[in-house]
Amino acid sequence: LGRSDKTTERTSYTYGGHVGWMTSFITALNISNITLFCQDWGGLIGLRVAGEHPDWFVRLVIANTALPDSPNMGEGFMMWQQVSQSMPFMDCGALLKRAVLARELTDAEMDAYRAPFPDESYMAGARQFPLLVPTTEDDPALPANRAAWKGLESFTKPVLTLWAPDDIVLGKGQRAMLDRIPGTKGQPHQTFTPAGHFLQDDVGPQLADAVIAWLNTLS
Repeated sequence: LGRSDKTTERTSYTYGGHVGWMTSFITALNISNITLFCQDWGGLIGLRVAGEHPDWFVRLVIANTALPDSPNMGEGFMMWQQVSQSMPFMDCGALLKRAVLARELTDAEMDAYRAPFPDESYMAGARQFPLLVPTTEDDPALPANRAAWKGLESFTKPVLTLWAPDDIVLGKGQRAMLDRIPGTKGQPHQTFTPAGHFLQDDVGPQLADAVIAWLNTLS
């Protein structure tokens, strides 16, 4: 139910820290030939690792995420960043319900999203993560992200993008992936509508079918 231990200090959550932990995890387990599926922060962290260590990865599936190399994250994200700090209580179930466009989340699903966050003392990460996205030119993440993009811009192994353009935060981000990552050329990219930012909740079965069908063409 997502109730694993987590630090309660907001200062413990940094962009570089999470990239470092993921890098250490892969190194410690000596994982190779990785197929990465990434969405939301899975992309901000995962694409950074892939850009820094492209030889670890054999293919990428990218869905409604970004690897920001500019402080211009768009009006939709800036609105969320502000709201995430000002709302008196972050009801994750209600937030997901509003973000999902293609269907209604059940009460059980909303309760499952709420379960790891019974009160504010559990919310350090949820509150801090929106502030970790680089939105100023002096943000320390930008130089590292720009360096990682050099790796992605040379990544010729297969890359599939699956996108929900109705996402008000990152709905326009697919074009950058297609334009900048050479491995996207000739792949069966898809868009899903209606669907919001968390498209795995909106169109989960269709998303899984698209990934499986693609993998079967590569085997």
